[in-house]
Amino acid sequence: MQMDRHRRVLPAAASSALVVLLLAACTGEEPTQARTAPVERAAVTSGVSATGSMSSVTQQNMGFPNGGQLTNVFVKVGDHVEPGQVLATIDDFALRQTLEQQQGQLRSQQAMLDQLVNSPAVGGAKDTHAQAEEILEATRKQAEAVVQADETAIDNAERQLSIDKKAREQAEDKVEASRKACDGGSSGDFDFDFDGGSGGNGGSGGSSGGGDDDGDNDSDGDGDGGSDGDGDGDSDSSGASGSASATPASFQKSSFDPACLTLSSDESALMQAKQKVVASEAALDNAKEQRDVDKTNGDLAIENARQAVVNARNNANSAASDRPFEIEQQRGAVIAAQAAVANAQRDLDNATLRAPVAGTVSVLNGVVGEFLSPGSGTSALAPGSAATIPGVDASAGAAAAAAGPVNPTRPGGAAPFLVLDDVNAFQVVVPFNESDAATIVPNQKVEVAVDALPDLTLTGSVLSVAPTGTSIAGVISYYVTAVVDGSDPRLKDGQTVRATVVTEEIGNVLSVPSAAVRQENGKSTVTVVEPDGAERPVPFEAGKVGAGRTQVLSGLREGQQVVLPATR
Repeated sequence: MQMDRHRRVLPAAASSALVVLLLAACTGEEPTQARTAPVERAAVTSGVSATGSMSSVTQQNMGFPNGGQLTNVFVKVGDHVEPGQVLATIDDFALRQTLEQQQGQLRSQQAMLDQLVNSPAVGGAKDTHAQAEEILEATRKQAEAVVQADETAIDNAERQLSIDKKAREQAEDKVEASRKACDGGSSGDFDFDFDGGSGGNGGSGGSSGGGDDDGDNDSDGDGDGGSDGDGDGDSDSSGASGSASATPASFQKSSFDPACLTLSSDESALMQAKQKVVASEAALDNAKEQRDVDKTNGDLAIENARQAVVNARNNANSAASDRPFEIEQQRGAVIAAQAAVANAQRDLDNATLRAPVAGTVSVLNGVVGEFLSPGSGTSALAPGSAATIPGVDASAGAAAAAAGPVNPTRPGGAAPFLVLDDVNAFQVVVPFNESDAATIVPNQKVEVAVDALPDLTLTGSVLSVAPTGTSIAGVISYYVTAVVDGSDPRLKDGQTVRATVVTEEIGNVLSVPSAAVRQENGKSTVTVVEPDGAERPVPFEAGKVGAGRTQVLSGLREGQQVVLPATR
């Protein structure tokens, strides 16, 4: 019994221990190491996604976007072609001419831009302004110098006038003195011997008369004049027949008195002195008039030079302010010319038809020399392809048939120039809502995930976007056709796919997995694992947020390890 009791106890203890172990296993799991990813440089992409269907490419309608005269056809119906193979060409003479014209326009616009950028107009305008300032200063100095010279001439004329006036005064004084000297010598008596008796002036008498000291002549003297010989010089009328006229005293003195002899020359000198004064006064007036004229001309020259300075300053300011806008305007013209060159180059490239994918030529419409109408590049069904759109009525192709048969006004008719069939490739046809479809353009990258093949991811490119919308479940959507690169034997027509169109891509930038990023206090934050194993949250400045990665602008460095969320 004792043993049995122990046997019963042992299993019970073992059961208890087992329960404890089970509880420990449930509540105390061993810690697992967190998954991490490095901060590294990679491409950050963003895109739009939608669900659609896989569709085998049964036809590729080929044509020339702009049409033209067919010059070469390098394939025949039934030929197998490879991607990029040249199928046909049209006459490209006009297209080459257009390209050369646009390139010439671009060179011209670029030259004008270079001329504006390297133009010395601003510097020249500033130099002109500086030169105008120097000319103004020189004009001002010249005007001042001319006026100063005129003032000097006036001073000289005034001094000369003063000298001439003094000379005139001296000449007047000399004449006055000579006149007084001449007049003062009239008290002296001069005896003159004339034929015939004359009246006694100064005591003259007849030649035989005994005249006395008082000048009285005897009445009976022998003088021919018959003068009465009175001392006062009175002549008797009886002596008129034999007497000579009396000579004035002034004549007598001026002829023999030295003082009277110099009076005439002094008067002549006075006349010359007066003439010099008149000439000096005229010279002074002329000098003053010349000063006034020169001052007026100088003021006018200064104002003209000042106006030239204003014009030069305005031109310099205008050149400096207009230059950036003129350069930007010309840059816009260069950009427009570059776009025109790109369009012309694309048109020239489109004159050569190349196979977009591998396939077999099933239809070929046209021979060398015929004119082809522009090809639409799309079919009546899936945009850019002859693949069907699952669940959509194919009657949309009636629009193409409405164009009518071939006629002289429609060279080449409505039929496609060339059709590639059985290309052994797949396309995906996916409807995108209108906001997403607005960001999609041909040739964008596409990533395709097939629901039935989770281990398969395909790549491709957008072929075309439907020009018109289709109402699907009350939502306007636009069908997008994408060509899938490569193939896989497991692919089936009609398989459900999820296509992601890469609408934006930034290559080789520092980034982290978007799954590691969380928002804390309005900031993008990741958990960084330090070299010692410690974890700490680190905020950083995020840039572009893509589908799988987020761009790092600052806050993290390349090589750091960030924690990824745990997966179950």
